[in-house]
Amino acid sequence: MKTLPLNRNDGKQRVTVKCAGKEVSVYSQCAYCKYCSGVLVGKRNIPAPQKEKLTGVQKGRNPDEELLNAAMMFNTLIRDGSAIICDNDDDTGFSSMYSY
Repeated sequence: MKTLPLNRNDGKQRVTVKCAGKEVSVYSQCAYCKYCSGVLVGKRNIPAPQKEKLTGVQKGRNPDEELLNAAMMFNTLIRDGSAIICDNDDDTGFSSMYSY
């Protein structure tokens, strides 16, 4: 498990991390990557809400509302956080959490 520091571009309100040798958007890549296990906020490692809600959806709960709430919570964590916790030790890059 590794920690990827968040790089903020205040002018465009864009947040990126260095992943697999290139800068990628946290909102469009990490939010939907199966390797994203959480966000470092202060000294706390907060688990990625999308992964938690995805398991609930697979058990038959309301998928639209659950995933929307998880995405909003992830955006809030990114706003307050300092780094992404990533399980991709091989540095292979993005892999969708929604593909099986």
